[in-house]
Amino acid sequence: MASYHLSVKTIKRSAGRSATAAAAYRVGERIECQREGRVHDYTRKQGIEETFILTPKDAPDWASDRSRLWNEVEASETRRNSVTAREWELALPSEISAEDRSQITRDFAQELVSRYGVAVDVAIHAPHREGDQRNHHAHVLTSTRKLEAGGFTTKTRVLDSAKTGGVEIEQMRGLWAELQNRALERVGEVERVDHRSLEKQRETALDRGDKLSAEELDRDPELKLGPAANSMERRAKTVAERQGREYIPVTERGAVVHAARQARAALREMRERLDIARETYGIERDAGQGRVSAGLAALRAAAAKERGVRVGPEDMKERLARVVGRSEDRDDAPKPEGSNYARERLKEIMEKDAGRDGQAAVHKLDGFSENNLGEEAVRPSRTPAQRQRPDRSEDIGREDRKPSVNERLKDVLNKPRERLEPDNDRAQEKDQEVEKDRERDRGEGHSL
Repeated sequence: MASYHLSVKTIKRSAGRSATAAAAYRVGERIECQREGRVHDYTRKQGIEETFILTPKDAPDWASDRSRLWNEVEASETRRNSVTAREWELALPSEISAEDRSQITRDFAQELVSRYGVAVDVAIHAPHREGDQRNHHAHVLTSTRKLEAGGFTTKTRVLDSAKTGGVEIEQMRGLWAELQNRALERVGEVERVDHRSLEKQRETALDRGDKLSAEELDRDPELKLGPAANSMERRAKTVAERQGREYIPVTERGAVVHAARQARAALREMRERLDIARETYGIERDAGQGRVSAGLAALRAAAAKERGVRVGPEDMKERLARVVGRSEDRDDAPKPEGSNYARERLKEIMEKDAGRDGQAAVHKLDGFSENNLGEEAVRPSRTPAQRQRPDRSEDIGREDRKPSVNERLKDVLNKPRERLEPDNDRAQEKDQEVEKDRERDRGEGHSL
């Protein structure tokens, strides 16, 4: 999943740092600092994929020489607590190619040159061999003074001021998010990044009615591990992988970060399953399935989702067909339309059950009465004497046992017909009461 990160740091002399050392480390080169008389040699550093320098159009030729450039930066600052350089640290999307990562980084660096007139030195780093292999990132080192034809001139106070600095950085954060999202869109990725705070994103999600996203965003920002804790956690992960056991954080910061990441992963998994269930339900309903059948298919699709497997729109229907157990031949077969399809499906299920109950239920589903089944199919043969007596064995058996599914289904199927003919039912009950009164009168007269 694409994630957003942009941080801005300053290289201060008061902290014992220098622009020459920072540049040498990030690009993996050897630079001799003329002001300090020290040599910063990082030529053995690995994982550096690309480096380049961008300068304004009227910059002097020596600005393309990295060693000369940063020594000039140091020479232009005379105070012992000067801020000699500014670093923009960028997280690059792992979902795009190396060429695309290079291009969006170059576009961002060019915007810094055009907007502030500074010199920019870029180093794109690959993920650490022992860390997360999605952690592509770039270090963009800029001067704090404008670079013109005569060299470095005035300070970029617009970035230093308390009133304007935050606004400028926020605009650059927005630009970086836009560059990433364009690159993700070009390669067909649905994921997007957002430079805004979690609270702002949550408010937007609530405004559009997306409660699940709002719930996911209702969290604290992730705690930064720091170099020491990050190194310890990387070693712990490596040991856990070698021993084939679950990784357990070894630092307090690591435990907090690990728990937060697990919670976010669970929410993402829940959301992905919900999206699959919704899409499955829609496809099944369009195919003529009833609400219950479509709902069951949606649940199966959500349960069968495999973490880490990406499903595109083109193969979603094929995958859902596998989940609900349908073959392509069955999908291509003609199906009854509308409610007839649901009726036929229900008949198929009931016909699987042998015996009188299943046949009777199917007959009633087609609009026939129980008498249409025939005496031989309904009950076993009886003697003439037995036929004169009412057969109570079936009623006694049903009182002693729990009603079957087909019996309950018969009751449900009979209810609509009872509701459709209320006047006939009342008339039959009235006739039965009259007949009972006549029999009672005849019985009393006969006893006299």
